[in-house]
Amino acid sequence: MAENKAYYHLPGLFEFYELYKVFLPLFREHREYFYDWCEIGSIYGAPGDCIWGGGRVGFGDADPSDVASLMKGYGISSRLTFSNSLLTEEHLSDKKCNDLCSLFEKNGPAENGIVIHSDLLLSYIRTKYPGFYFVSSTTKVITDFDRFVEDLDREDFRYVVPDFRLNKNLSDLEALSPEQKQKVEFLCNECCWFDCFDRKNCYENVSRKSLGEKCPDHVCVSPDAARGYRFSDAKKNPAFIGIEDIRNTYLPAGFSHFKIEGRSLGSAVVLEFLLYYMTKPEYQLKVREEIYLDSMLDLF
Repeated sequence: MAENKAYYHLPGLFEFYELYKVFLPLFREHREYFYDWCEIGSIYGAPGDCIWGGGRVGFGDADPSDVASLMKGYGISSRLTFSNSLLTEEHLSDKKCNDLCSLFEKNGPAENGIVIHSDLLLSYIRTKYPGFYFVSSTTKVITDFDRFVEDLDREDFRYVVPDFRLNKNLSDLEALSPEQKQKVEFLCNECCWFDCFDRKNCYENVSRKSLGEKCPDHVCVSPDAARGYRFSDAKKNPAFIGIEDIRNTYLPAGFSHFKIEGRSLGSAVVLEFLLYYMTKPEYQLKVREEIYLDSMLDLF
């Protein structure tokens, strides 16, 4: 029987357009460089100054038409990260966000999605732009397993991203139905403190900034906050899901969807994720060189 596929949902639709413009041709033309048990499920993100945005403060500055054209050409699902948790009726008419929906709703062969937190926004988009599917955002900070199952059982959502601290609740996860398992999208490489008690406030601070509110930066409560994101630290997180976990635990148990975080990081770090999660070890240097030697790409 053929091995189940892992579908990766990658960060930086607008933020790392230049990186994907170089990486996607490599992935398409040199498939032998990459594991045959994985595929790209989607690329997600939002432009800077996008008031529906959430999760991370957006800095993506790629032209949306260029992004849409690239994704259409490769038949990859685009996900607009509209996970602001503080939206009101007055925000629904925002022209920039509506224009993005119009552009991406029916762009190419792949069905495109919305990563969402607000039920108000979900209802609005579902009515006005029915071509999208929806992903329940990890910004909800769903750490209670029963609450997580409630989202899984909602027909609104094709996928649900639980809080990373549910990643290793294997007995509960394995008890899910096959249909529920196919809706779970695990956040693999979170570097945040496993014992964080302030994650919801952190995300709400991002939502306020996306709305243009003047508010102080959120002060991270992690004892290691000053270190910033380091992939080496993320690998030590109790919730980290590595490639051996994916192949030996999650795929055999019936799970297929894995989200890689990184929209707020540099493209050099995101490249390391692409190398680790998707690229065969014997080809990692070759892929890294192909990317670095593209003189048009600023990796720092």
